[in-house]
Amino acid sequence: MSTNRSITRFKNELKNSKSAIFAVVFLIAISLCSIFAFLSPYSPSAVNVNQSFQGPSLTHLFGTDELGRDYFTRALFGGRISLVVGILSMVISTFIGILFGALSGYLGGKIDNLLMRFVDILSSIPWMILVTVVSIYLTPGLKAITLVIGLFTWMSTARLVRAETLTIKEREYVTYAKLTGQSVLKVLLKHIIPGVMPIFIVSATVSIANAIMMESALSFLGLGVQQPLSSWGSLLQNAQGNLGNAPYMAIIPGILIVLTIYSFNKIGDVFRMITVNKG
Repeated sequence: MSTNRSITRFKNELKNSKSAIFAVVFLIAISLCSIFAFLSPYSPSAVNVNQSFQGPSLTHLFGTDELGRDYFTRALFGGRISLVVGILSMVISTFIGILFGALSGYLGGKIDNLLMRFVDILSSIPWMILVTVVSIYLTPGLKAITLVIGLFTWMSTARLVRAETLTIKEREYVTYAKLTGQSVLKVLLKHIIPGVMPIFIVSATVSIANAIMMESALSFLGLGVQQPLSSWGSLLQNAQGNLGNAPYMAIIPGILIVLTIYSFNKIGDVFRMITVNKG
């Protein structure tokens, strides 16, 4: 019943917000296009220098790059990489954030202080510096960038989950569970973590958007995915030397990045409104 109410609230929020409808439609469209990118008649790595730097046309919707590769196909395959990095990084970061936040809030005392001081230390370091330094010591690639982003972006989730856990653990059913001798693990899995699910959903959408932005920035700096793979960030990096004669090579992936991040954040706002207005 609670799930049905949440779905109803989500539909109502969408009806009241055209920008939220756009966000949902755009994410569905870009996800489907990325998944089925292999249906494109062009290969993302097929070189044809005789067709280099052709502008957008009916033959090549987004034009071609400096090697004559179809830019629309490369953008779709790049979207697949960016979305995969965003989703997998979100899974890693939210798992760690929920674990740290729930343990810290539920156990309290010295453990809470220790865990939160560790979170404060990591949070005090600018994410770009932290992620860049760690990336230097890893072999650049899809796995490395996913792990690096996931392992160093969970701190805000941990704080949100801890705050919610401090409230949930004072409720009667949690107190009863502790008095009946249930283990810490059982209380966390049965009562605390289900209670922070609304926070998790909101945090997840924001985490995906942040991960895509970080991946794009790192790939732009040459620390992200490497050839022959491409992401929107690496497309931007490759485009910077051709801004004069092919500005579309930077404009197109830039627009895709902005719209994707906006859409995830907008959906996060919808879920946040549902959470605030629940009950």
